Amino acid sequence: MILEEIKEEYVKNLLKKGKRADGRGLTDYRPITVQKGFLQNTEGSALASIGETKVLAGIKFDVMEPFRDRPDEGVMMVNSEFCILAHPGFESGPPNERAIELARVVDRGIRSAEAIDVKKFVLEEGKVLGLFIDLWVIDHSGNLIDTAALAAMGALACTKVPKYEDGAIIRTEFTGPLEVARDVVATSFEKIEGKAVVDANDEEEIASEARMTFATCGDDLVCAAQKSGRGAFTKDELLGLVDLAFEKRKELMGKIR
Repeated sequence: MILEEIKEEYVKNLLKKGKRADGRGLTDYRPITVQKGFLQNTEGSALASIGETKVLAGIKFDVMEPFRDRPDEGVMMVNSEFCILAHPGFESGPPNERAIELARVVDRGIRSAEAIDVKKFVLEEGKVLGLFIDLWVIDHSGNLIDTAALAAMGALACTKVPKYEDGAIIRTEFTGPLEVARDVVATSFEKIEGKAVVDANDEEEIASEARMTFATCGDDLVCAAQKSGRGAFTKDELLGLVDLAFEKRKELMGKIR
């Protein structure tokens, strides 16, 4: 607790001078990489890293019954797991609030953008494909949301749809690549000492008053947003962050493509 207070004070004192501990500008990302096709035994996968933060995404299809209120649609679900080796603060057990939030924010961006047409997942009456995106946080040094969103989109970009025959999936045969209608990325901002910083590391997150994440698709569409923390953003601050999110989108998409 005392160590966190020291880190928080250190970060705040630097930001008062317009500086960050690693020398980046307030709107600079750390180095970004996306390795598509990272796993062999999945329908799609990607390992994304932003700085030392790493998130692995794996995609699997399964046959399932459609939801009763959506009989003409397949299913898409996002789950996340925090590996206990990824950070000293992670503990074993069921998903905590942070893991649930991470999965929901990534899911909301993809779903709201209508990136995947789940109506094409209908196989026959009473049977549809379920697409499952599993996210594993394997190293946490801040900004999990943006990293996880990159991993998920990178995995979707290289996903193949398995063949369906005689009521079962044939995982060694494929009907073709998954159609992705829109590319979605997330840009998160942490507000510290009245300043918004892009791609906060874990020490900066300790000092953060509030976080704002924008998921964007295309050049002019915000498809989802998530605010967390006790602090607030003014209308003018939010509009400025939206513009910056679109500017950063180009950098992030370049890593996926």
